[in-house]
Amino acid sequence: MTRMLIIGPPGAGKGTQAERLSGRLGIPAISTGDIFRFNIKNGTDLGKEAQSYTDAGNLVPDSVTNRMVRDRLAEADAQEGFLLDGYPRNAAQADELDAILAERDQNIDVVLQLTADTDELVSRLLGRAAEQGRADDTEEVIRHRLEVYEKETAVVVDIYAARGIVREVDGLGGIDEVTERIVDALS
Repeated sequence: MTRMLIIGPPGAGKGTQAERLSGRLGIPAISTGDIFRFNIKNGTDLGKEAQSYTDAGNLVPDSVTNRMVRDRLAEADAQEGFLLDGYPRNAAQADELDAILAERDQNIDVVLQLTADTDELVSRLLGRAAEQGRADDTEEVIRHRLEVYEKETAVVVDIYAARGIVREVDGLGGIDEVTERIVDALS
């Protein structure tokens, strides 16, 4: 049974690596973005509540995010393990995840932290923005997102580092190369 988190800055390849690890480990890759889209698309009560915040241009509060994650982790495919991508993003969410798992007498086994040079990430994200026609993803916006990530998630990494379960892996390089570094770090 493997219960793990993947943490890293925007552009570090978390989604790509989460999908690859999911297949290798036989556990679902659970992205909070996917959870939000599913709930909103299917008009669930939580989806409607989340959409009321996003429609007003506000961030969805932790209370709603936490309930969505709780519901997702209760699904059958997550009982033998999971890989969470995009959660927890702050100390309060990490505390809530601990509480959710404690109810099942479980813990997070490992936290995979993908690292990458900021300038490389900016270059990668500018390229992605150009490919996808996202003119609003300017260098200034991307650098701001990276700064917010650093401020918000540093404390989350510290929480898990104090438990001795963080494995740091360089997220730059070819996809296969990064996957092999991750597999090595996990073994």
